[in-house]
Amino acid sequence: MPHNATFLRQSTRNSAGILAKIAVVLAAFALAACEQPPVNRDPARPLETVPKVELERYLGRWYEIARYDHSFERGCFAVTATYSKNADGSIKVVNRCRKGALDGPEDVADGSATIADPTTNAKLAVTFFWPFSGDYWIIGLADDYSWALVGEPSGRYLWILARTPQIGPELRADLVAKLQAKGYNTDALIWVQQPAN
Repeated sequence: MPHNATFLRQSTRNSAGILAKIAVVLAAFALAACEQPPVNRDPARPLETVPKVELERYLGRWYEIARYDHSFERGCFAVTATYSKNADGSIKVVNRCRKGALDGPEDVADGSATIADPTTNAKLAVTFFWPFSGDYWIIGLADDYSWALVGEPSGRYLWILARTPQIGPELRADLVAKLQAKGYNTDALIWVQQPAN
């Protein structure tokens, strides 16, 4: 009996720990879901993606140039996203950032993405905490794949990505104009601090 009682106490503690971790993850997603979009987009106005994405060219490292504010990247500097192919055909996603400053501690998040629209390859579903996934739509892309604009239908999330840590003022103005034409409030963008080229 004492052995069984000890086992039950340990099982209860383990279950409580697991439930606590699940609760933290669910709370984080609930918080993200409650964030108000910083853009007043007409929900009846569809968000258009680029007509076609060549996945092999899209893979590799991207630097985050700008983003909308949201809880899971708050306080992040020097943000990068690196995409590579998994053996099962899905896409491995590794997001890195420095917390609090350019030389702050590194925070790494591993996830995966699947193609939600194989006709264009421009709509992906990204998962960091199974079974939750988020839309990742490529809504702008340079002919040479040197920059990309990424959003999703609600207008809550928005990113400007580039292959280099910084972009020039002319390109920045051009990308801002492209986003404004899509109905985004570009005044709400956070311009990410990145290390020098």
